[in-house]
Amino acid sequence: MNAATGLPRAILFDWDNTLVDTWETIHAALVVTLKRMGHPPWTLAETKQRVSHSLKNSFPKLFGARWNEARQIYIDSYAAIHLDRLVPAEGAEDMLEALTARGLLLGVVSNKTGASLRIEAAHLGWSRYFTRLVGAGDASADKPDPAGFVLALAESGVKLGPAVWYVGDTGLDMESATRAGITGVLLGAPHGDPAELAKFPPALRFPGCAGFANHLAAM
Repeated sequence: MNAATGLPRAILFDWDNTLVDTWETIHAALVVTLKRMGHPPWTLAETKQRVSHSLKNSFPKLFGARWNEARQIYIDSYAAIHLDRLVPAEGAEDMLEALTARGLLLGVVSNKTGASLRIEAAHLGWSRYFTRLVGAGDASADKPDPAGFVLALAESGVKLGPAVWYVGDTGLDMESATRAGITGVLLGAPHGDPAELAKFPPALRFPGCAGFANHLAAM
């Protein structure tokens, strides 16, 4: 049976702009960082196009030897505003409730800094849905490396393979699924570089959380 047509053993989710809507917050913190580092600010459209990698993987290319300085500016700017602006994606909580009731193993693998990820999940009351929330810096390497996926499933008894699904919104997420040997699922309108998505097409795609939940309910 094709893995995409059988019920998954585990579902791992991206976080930003998959389960929660954080583009405005990411953009605001990034604009502060760019300005303080002497760079011209990006538009929101540019942020959506360019942001998908972790700070550790993206900031050295942007800021060179001063990337750690920029990283701290971004982290501080983001931390000052993120909880006040945190908004669940439409239908996300109902979806998580339904998948949990179904007995499915759920986790998160994100390129958001691990501490910020867990603070946001706790703030929403969502920590209970997930066996593990893995963010940037938690594993030996960040997405698209498979290390975060291995960590997310550690001690669960579930091994990486096509019966594990990874749900995200970017070509980087689909590349990450491919590199981990798991099934990539695109949720919502794709963000990031279209060439990445063309190179790593998803096995399944859904317009939103409700559609994904309904698909699983019918299986």
